[in-house]
Amino acid sequence: MRGEIIKQLRTNRRIRAREVLVIDEAGERLGTMPLAQALGIAEERDLDLVEVAATAVPPVCRLLDYGKYKYEQSKKEREAKKGQRISMVREVRLRPKIDTHDLESKIRLAGKLLKGGDKVKVAVFFRGREITHPEIGWNLLQRISASLSEQASVERMPAMEGRNMNIILIPSPAKQSKEPRKED
Repeated sequence: MRGEIIKQLRTNRRIRAREVLVIDEAGERLGTMPLAQALGIAEERDLDLVEVAATAVPPVCRLLDYGKYKYEQSKKEREAKKGQRISMVREVRLRPKIDTHDLESKIRLAGKLLKGGDKVKVAVFFRGREITHPEIGWNLLQRISASLSEQASVERMPAMEGRNMNIILIPSPAKQSKEPRKED
């Protein structure tokens, strides 16, 4: 069903209980009655008998137009999805011996990703003996966070994880743009 989370409810003849508590379309209790009588009322009113609380004793059933109900639920779900923005963590990778122009290019890339509303993880990878000078990576990450301080705030300070040092930047709420991000 295209990723929708609409709960499938038992309707009409699929209801298994002998007796059900019936609620009409206006929300008033009609009382507990045998399933056959409840189905007769539903058919008489040209509505569906929908089991809304299967675990209750007796199960609660409602008289409603099931097709219309499902449509309203999917409509509510679409409206809820509209307001959501899925934020991804994008990664920018560096090496400790990066040249200044290359570093500026990586900073521009990180700024562009932050403007799109994504979190950015900046990682400095150490190879061989480079690991003996973690202060070089620390200085690089501090320089990047200082140059992006207007667009982003630091979510996680620089930390070593194995042979790499990471920092996570999140976009500043005032500077985020509403433009949709293109998928790579």
